[in-house]
Amino acid sequence: MPKGQIRKALSGFYYIYHEGETYQTRGRGNFRNRNITPLVGDWVEFESSNLTDGYVLDVFERENELIRPAVANIDLGVVVTSCVKPNFSFNLLDRFLVTLESKKIQPIIYITKLDLATEEIKAEMANVKKYYESVGYPVLYSESGNTDNLTAYFKDKLTVFMGQSGAGKSTLLNKIAPSLDLEVGDISEALGRGRHTTRHVELIELNGGLVADTPGFSSIEFLEMSLEELPKYFPEFLEASEFCKFRECMHHKEPKCEVKHRLEEGNILQSRYDNYLQFYEEIKTRKPKYNKKEK
Repeated sequence: MPKGQIRKALSGFYYIYHEGETYQTRGRGNFRNRNITPLVGDWVEFESSNLTDGYVLDVFERENELIRPAVANIDLGVVVTSCVKPNFSFNLLDRFLVTLESKKIQPIIYITKLDLATEEIKAEMANVKKYYESVGYPVLYSESGNTDNLTAYFKDKLTVFMGQSGAGKSTLLNKIAPSLDLEVGDISEALGRGRHTTRHVELIELNGGLVADTPGFSSIEFLEMSLEELPKYFPEFLEASEFCKFRECMHHKEPKCEVKHRLEEGNILQSRYDNYLQFYEEIKTRKPKYNKKEK
């Protein structure tokens, strides 16, 4: 049976790309019993006698998946964050980075609206760029409509966009692929965030790779992550932890903690550590999640 990739899912149909052709298919009837929901980005086995009438037979194991947008097997996550209107948020940025790290998705930080920023804010963004690049994250600035610095990363990758509401995700996607003509949410002055715009997800070919044409979530809750996993998703904490007194140091109240030592020395950003403690408390006090129906 042929193997292909789901490039679009719409109204119960899965559009599978295989050897230069796109096949319209449906899922097998037993998928629901097997608790399988194919996602855009999935590699699947399918059968089809023509381009408009086929069936997905099986879904191959995923590398990862996100809920919003509902995409699987992602390589690259572009975190779009503005420096003004809405203001830059270290907390939101770190939430996205931790989530991407947990999914083994390479993050890129893309800072928008520098043309509206004061010199003081521009200096702050320069410090943001310096620190996060030292951790290992590419940090890009939006530059007068030129997106070449970003699209150069797309080759052979499946890329999704995410970030705070109103930061310019749809605007950025429209610049990269004008044919999308995505609706841009207005900024609410009262709430300081953009309106959500919803549409189906489709993968489009851009610069030798695939890009999800729908921006992702604007906020994140840590519903699955464990306390033990959390510090491993801060690269600078993970590197420092080799020198902590305790092997499974949580960098909280333990003595001789290298993370806290580097924080005191100014080598770890205070906001990163503060956000880590906040995420720690969120996970620690998270209510248990129960399945309504046990399989």
